Amino acid sequence: MLGLSYQNAFLTIGTTELTKLVDFYCQLFNQQPQTYLPQVYAEFQLQGLRLGIFQPKEDHRQEFIHGHGSTMSLCLEVDNLEEAVALLTTLGYAPPGTILDTSHGREIYAYDPMGNRLILHQCNI
Repeated sequence: MLGLSYQNAFLTIGTTELTKLVDFYCQLFNQQPQTYLPQVYAEFQLQGLRLGIFQPKEDHRQEFIHGHGSTMSLCLEVDNLEEAVALLTTLGYAPPGTILDTSHGREIYAYDPMGNRLILHQCNI
């Protein structure tokens, strides 16, 4: 069986409001993008993941205007869930729900400025 041959894999988020989303992730990750082309593309190097944020060309923008309801989530395993919730709240994007106790730890759903789902997760110790 043939498999896909690839060099690298990373997650990208398309948005019509690139600057707003890049500013949010700069504050959330406390870092500047590794690559930044204003109004075009930004890329963050995270532990184990590259996160790209791009502004689609005019003829494709309608595809990227959406609110909640995406099936994709950016999951971030954190050391301290309460501190992560406090940071998101300070940034103006407080999680709408409460912390859930699950079989694999504690987690909460949050959303970035464009409505992309974030799952903040703290493992059971």
